[in-house]
Amino acid sequence: MSNPYDVAYELETAIRNSKEYTALKDAYAAVNEDEPASKMFENFRNLQLELQRKQMQGEEISEEEAQQAQQQMQLIQQQPTIAKLMEAEQSMSTIINELNQIITKPLEELYGTSDQAQQ
Repeated sequence: MSNPYDVAYELETAIRNSKEYTALKDAYAAVNEDEPASKMFENFRNLQLELQRKQMQGEEISEEEAQQAQQQMQLIQQQPTIAKLMEAEQSMSTIINELNQIITKPLEELYGTSDQAQQ
């Protein structure tokens, strides 16, 4: 019988060796090598983290903050190295979400999905 931890470490290695992770790592390095892009990306990330913190604490996000986030998103999407990084992040996020669905499948089958629970 397989040890889940051993399999998890194998999965970690597979992720590190994946083309999606390599693309993410390369895109991140490219942004960090471009000082204006790096600063822009850091400012965007800080704003994202602050808004997430507020949401988690139940604080309301002001219209001004929402507009600022939207403006920063539009700006960074126009910056090619950041746009490439965000695309690579999205690809990696998709993989992680799909892996999470696979990993949690036994629990979902055991407890049933929320749709089944409501029926």
